[in-house]
This record gives sequence, structure tokens and C-alpha cells, in this order.
Amino acid sequence: MNIHKHMEAIFVVTLATLGAGKFALDSLPEAKAKPSVPVARNVASGATMAVVIVRAPRLPRQP
Repeated sequence: MNIHKHMEAIFVVTLATLGAGKFALDSLPEAKAKPSVPVARNVASGATMAVVIVRAPRLPRQP
């Protein structure tokens, strides 16, 4: 099968598929996220600064 002969048909089918997919995605309702657990806490006040301490084991040196 010579693909060069059918490039126009492939292009039209691709556009139709993408258009139908876009239409289907646009018809879905918008997602509304509600976190079940608070993501962040306000730990800093006007007089203090929030401090984050990150601890992790050191990797061994590669010779």
C-alpha cells in the first residue's frame, strides 16, 4: 500500500478524530477538588519565621 497516495485521507481522519476527542473532553464536567486533609499549615506568624528541617541519610562516596 502506497502511503503517499493516502496522506490526504489520513490527514482528514486524524483531524476528525482529534475534533471528536476535543468535543468529548469539552463536554465533561469540570473537576472540583476537595482536599480531605489540609495541605499546609500557617506555622509562621508576624514575629517568627517558619523553619523547615530536612534530614536524609548521606549517600556513600563513589571512588
